[in-house]
Amino acid sequence: MADNTSTTTHLATTEKTSILRVITYAGAIIAFLIGSGFATGQEILQYYASYGFWGVFGTGSIVLILISYVAVEFFLTGRREQFEKPSGVFYHYCGKYLGTFFDYFSILFVFLSFTVMISGAGAVFEEYYGFSKFIGGIALAAVVGLTVWFGLTSLVDVIGKIGPIIVIVAIALGIYGIVRDPEGISTGNAMLPNLDVTQASSNWLLFGLSYVGFCMLWLAAFLTALGKTVKNRREATAGGLVGGIAFSLACMVVGLGLLANMAQVYDAEIPMLVLAGDLGPWIGALISVMILAGIYTTAIPLLWTVSARFFDDKTKKFKYLTIGLAALGTVIGLVLPFSQMVNVVYVINGYVGIVLLALMIIRTIRHLATRSKV
Repeated sequence: MADNTSTTTHLATTEKTSILRVITYAGAIIAFLIGSGFATGQEILQYYASYGFWGVFGTGSIVLILISYVAVEFFLTGRREQFEKPSGVFYHYCGKYLGTFFDYFSILFVFLSFTVMISGAGAVFEEYYGFSKFIGGIALAAVVGLTVWFGLTSLVDVIGKIGPIIVIVAIALGIYGIVRDPEGISTGNAMLPNLDVTQASSNWLLFGLSYVGFCMLWLAAFLTALGKTVKNRREATAGGLVGGIAFSLACMVVGLGLLANMAQVYDAEIPMLVLAGDLGPWIGALISVMILAGIYTTAIPLLWTVSARFFDDKTKKFKYLTIGLAALGTVIGLVLPFSQMVNVVYVINGYVGIVLLALMIIRTIRHLATRSKV
């Protein structure tokens, strides 16, 4: 009888593992990370293509390994610990005092990242559509605020489905950039020293760690909260790995596409629209929509993370704070140029994130060592 019960329990657990949920979790990670920086190409230009081959492949490999680890770790920790508030993840890895620092620092950084999304939407409306950037920024803030109003569950359903589509389109555009002029990759790599390209750091290795660092501060509270809803370890692990690997590979492909067209994109606010320019106006229009969708899918969890730090999801106070933060973020995001905001906000916070990464790895090693002794 005991064997039958054990078998039934095992089968029930196996049946609960859903490929659709894994894809949705991976899609949520991808959608969160693409944002205005990836979707516009500005982030990939500054963090990958501007360093040439070392940036695309060296940095890409670092990001692939570490982002995949981070995503899985946050998922599993959230599922295992069931924190009352998502910010509990910082105290878990960093202790009381450093945990408090990361708790409040991450909220400030996440909010500033939300303002970068507003700035990115404004740049698209201004550079592509010829409208005032205020129209784009205010419209994004309004739509994002309303989406967050309905809470985490609806949020994941929305962005988890949109994210993979955006990445597929971005990869296709990157491949087009490569195929259009394969020799342009070597040419672009050779001309980099003579171009005034904004770079995220002094070298590609430091950038790779910095890039993972700022992504971590984005993902920490969101994936920890999402981890509480994951059915089993298999779904958590698979969702984190698929999301991290897919995002990293997309960055490398798009980076090569930009490198192959470096002479045209190095000083553009929205490099992806430059790549799409030769494909015809309707392709350009499609890419502009994709960029706005990418900004939207990242702005939602950023805004949710800040509101959820102070009030429970879907409560009246949560909803009112969400609208207030959306309004404040709009004002801030429409003041500075988009490329400047990407460089300043992401880079500074990336270095702080490196410290969190080190503490996470130490905690993971200790956890594995403890389990091996049991």
